[in-house]
Amino acid sequence: MSKTDKGQSLINGWDDAKAASMSESEKLLYRSNLLGSDKRITNYGGGNTSAKVFEKDPLSGEEVEVLWVKGSGGDVGSIKMDGFATLYMDKLRALKGVYRGVAFEDEMVGYLPHCTWNLNPRAASIDTPLHAYVPRKHVDHMHPDAIIAIAASKNSHELTAEIFGDEIGWLPWKKPGYELGLWLEKFCLENPNAKGVVLESHGLFTWDDDAKACYELTLEIIQKAMDWFADKTAGQAAFGGAIHTSLDADARRAVAAKLMPAIRGMVSGQQHMVGHFDDQDAVLEFVNSKNMEPLAALGTSCPDHFLRTKIRPLVVNFDPAQNNIDEVLNGLPDQVAAYRADYAAYYDRCKHSDSPALRDPNAVVYLVPGVGMITFAKDKATARISGEFYVNAINVMRGSSAVSEYCGLPEQEAFDIEYWLLEEAKLQRMPKPKSMAGRVALITGGAGGIGAATAHRYLSEGACVMLADINADALEEVRAGFANTFGPDVVRSVQMNVTDEQAIIDAYAHTAVEFGGVDVLVSNAGIASSAPVEETSLALWNQNMDILSTGYFLVSREAFKLMRQQNIGGAVVFVASKNGLAASPNASAYCTAKASEIHLARCLALEGAEAGIRVNVVNPDAVLKGSKIWEGEWLEQRAGTYGTDKEGLEEMYRNRSMLKRSVLPEDIAEAAYFLASDASAKSTGNIINVDAGNVQAFTR
Repeated sequence: MSKTDKGQSLINGWDDAKAASMSESEKLLYRSNLLGSDKRITNYGGGNTSAKVFEKDPLSGEEVEVLWVKGSGGDVGSIKMDGFATLYMDKLRALKGVYRGVAFEDEMVGYLPHCTWNLNPRAASIDTPLHAYVPRKHVDHMHPDAIIAIAASKNSHELTAEIFGDEIGWLPWKKPGYELGLWLEKFCLENPNAKGVVLESHGLFTWDDDAKACYELTLEIIQKAMDWFADKTAGQAAFGGAIHTSLDADARRAVAAKLMPAIRGMVSGQQHMVGHFDDQDAVLEFVNSKNMEPLAALGTSCPDHFLRTKIRPLVVNFDPAQNNIDEVLNGLPDQVAAYRADYAAYYDRCKHSDSPALRDPNAVVYLVPGVGMITFAKDKATARISGEFYVNAINVMRGSSAVSEYCGLPEQEAFDIEYWLLEEAKLQRMPKPKSMAGRVALITGGAGGIGAATAHRYLSEGACVMLADINADALEEVRAGFANTFGPDVVRSVQMNVTDEQAIIDAYAHTAVEFGGVDVLVSNAGIASSAPVEETSLALWNQNMDILSTGYFLVSREAFKLMRQQNIGGAVVFVASKNGLAASPNASAYCTAKASEIHLARCLALEGAEAGIRVNVVNPDAVLKGSKIWEGEWLEQRAGTYGTDKEGLEEMYRNRSMLKRSVLPEDIAEAAYFLASDASAKSTGNIINVDAGNVQAFTR
């Protein structure tokens, strides 16, 4: 039971008017989405829903009974109609005739495709028999924290009877699969008046012959458990009470900003990992408590929890009273190594002759007293969801340890699910990661044409992006657009002036907390000015130098610091200009500052090589589309310099080029992608001209 459960009732969202025109399968979708919308009912991706519906057979035209059940890997909260597997019930019942017993139950998954109705390509999940053999039309299988807190208690059978009487039954732990489906059927036949069952260390099943009644029953049973816990635990100090005091919010983020790049570097050996930080009240209550370490060591209970979080977390040796961050950073390599060794020993103790090879032995969850929880995974969404799952585990431990003795899943049982051959097959079916999966990029001038185009290119290849820009309104517009297209997990923004040293330091700290670190810097912020040298004021000269030279130095310096801390290499891409190589009239300040950028990149390439930090330059020319610097005076000045009007300037630049082509932001983004990706892993100190051809800018 979570802290927020107390006094907060579940909301019955069923709308009779909305459901009146729905088919039974559509009601299943409606019910599923309602249940999945509240994390107190089930976690992301957890649980299953089903309905047995009469459908027309596509060959015979006869009405046949079909099981609609959430497909493998789906999420009830966001599932659509195509997320359900559909199987003939008569064929599912016929599977009993080929079942060879518990030792062979995994082979039953291979028979499920033979039961498919209407050539539905959605793969059926391992839980399909659990739904098929319950002799009711509608079945909900949820993972509410309040129920799992009962299921994970030492005396869970007795607690279930105390809370629910004969209304809800209880079954001992059994790994999900075909045999458990037969157990459920047997229970239902022997207890025809039961409305559901608690599965030890797993979750809740409820059923009815009406979709709405099934939904309301599920809410009723979960609410009953929540209310029981609220009464039983009123006034109790959770987890044995607090022995640490939380740092304030800013201090917590400051500690996380130092820890996360260090951890990220240590856990990104097999692939780049992305981090997530969570310091919500439920997390802080747990990490500050007396019993946190012994409870965390017991491991999680529900299979869904430890598949996302590993069996147990790593507790970071941070003391908020001493704020001993330097000591912690020095000791982290030993802590991480010890966790890996412990995980490898767990694998060796539990492995079978046919077990998959040892997977990544690094922790997923890192608990930091006084600070919060850090999670790392192959992408931001997975890191966030892993954290959500561990919050579910915290809620379970809170409830269970308050009324009984919390029990993690036995080690061998946990291993047999984590390294289940069926789970391994699912992992092997996962699509190949995109080329920038796990990479984190900070892009200055991120709200402009080139910056936004580069961000779009990176995001489309699986990267996480921190957009930095001085223009807050434009920045938010671009961020919101990308969040809508690629999802909110992968894009963040920070208002930043590249001439403000502290703002830059803060921006990198923000990036570290949001994503765990940084792999790519695209230094792109810029201005442009045009004036004859005798009309170039010192202020104008300094403005160009401050933004285009000093600004590039400052953002690069902080990128180097973070990349060296991670020790996994990195890529710096300067967006300079053709004008840095080829002089232009009436632009001495701009051209000189751009030349400074290019030479700074050469210097940084020399310094970064030994750390695997590559530094390269893209030189655009005349990118008018979407560019903020081509607005206002600069456009008028350049048009005046070349004796044309605004409308004729782009045509003039196009005709001036050797290839007679306009240069677009997307062209610069493509070069910036190449220089940030592994395709250019052996390139540093280079310049790519994207100017449609200008002989004066040839680098050799």
